[in-house]
Amino acid sequence: MPLASIPSPSQGVWYLGPIPIRAYALCIVLGVIVAVWISERRWRARGGTPGTIVDIAVPAVIFGLIGGRLYHVITDWQLYFGDRAPNEPYEALFIWNGGLGIWGAIALGGVGVWLACRKRGLSLSAVADTVAPGIAFAQAIGRWGNYFNQELFGSPTTLPWGLEIEPGKAGTIDGYTGLYHPTFLYESLWNLVLGFVLIWVGKRFALHHGRLFALYVAGYTLGRFWIEGLRVDPVGGVDHAVHFLGLRINQWTAIVLFIGALVYFWVTRNKDSEEIVVAPSAETGGEPPAAESPADSADDEEAAEGDKDDHAPDGEGDGETQAVPEEKKS
Repeated sequence: MPLASIPSPSQGVWYLGPIPIRAYALCIVLGVIVAVWISERRWRARGGTPGTIVDIAVPAVIFGLIGGRLYHVITDWQLYFGDRAPNEPYEALFIWNGGLGIWGAIALGGVGVWLACRKRGLSLSAVADTVAPGIAFAQAIGRWGNYFNQELFGSPTTLPWGLEIEPGKAGTIDGYTGLYHPTFLYESLWNLVLGFVLIWVGKRFALHHGRLFALYVAGYTLGRFWIEGLRVDPVGGVDHAVHFLGLRINQWTAIVLFIGALVYFWVTRNKDSEEIVVAPSAETGGEPPAAESPADSADDEEAAEGDKDDHAPDGEGDGETQAVPEEKKS
């Protein structure tokens, strides 16, 4: 009998009258709020216009949720489609039941950010570097939603911080009543540390042009690789995880992205061009100068001539001579 353990919550949803309040959704929303708050402060410190990150976050979150769910459904399609699927196909839309792939969320969320940056004339790389620490913190908070859903846990363990999981949950071992590795906690702590490291590195080395974001990707995938190796939930299958050359699907994804992030970091090492953090429209007040009509131009010329006459020396400007009184003789 273990001397200590982490108990799983008895429920992950509460009801406010007929309205369900789900812990999974609350953790995601809280993570987004924290990420936006941190990123907004970092953007203003870099000289950006206040409110920009808040505006960009809207399409980023929408695209990110869609991308995260798509990745989950594609990689775990057997959970919703096929003869042995434990869920109905329409349940693939039930995002509140869990199942968001961070790979898809970042990829499609990045598309939302790119569209918003392009519309405002901002540098995508500058925004990416700004939000990198915030994303890590958001992931640290969001992983606790998996805790309430009793999912994404690891293999059996006798460690004192082992996690209690109800028998019958996806990934549990038949007949086993012991503890499992709390991989959700491992990843949450890893992301928390990663967020602080990114803030320190960004200040210490002034990384720009997407290089700080590349470090975020490399740091996250490095941790995700070994944490994923502990998990026993059936990613890609119904009762067992799909492996390729001894590794899980998400481990292969982590390897590819880790290498890609390092390559990008190296290729952009000498890049020093200016990044746009203030939209061109904001610099001119948001309104381009109005075009002048010929009549307006003529009026301006007449006003200029009149102004010239008013300031001309006596006896000049309008072609008329003016009498100058003689000096009084003494």
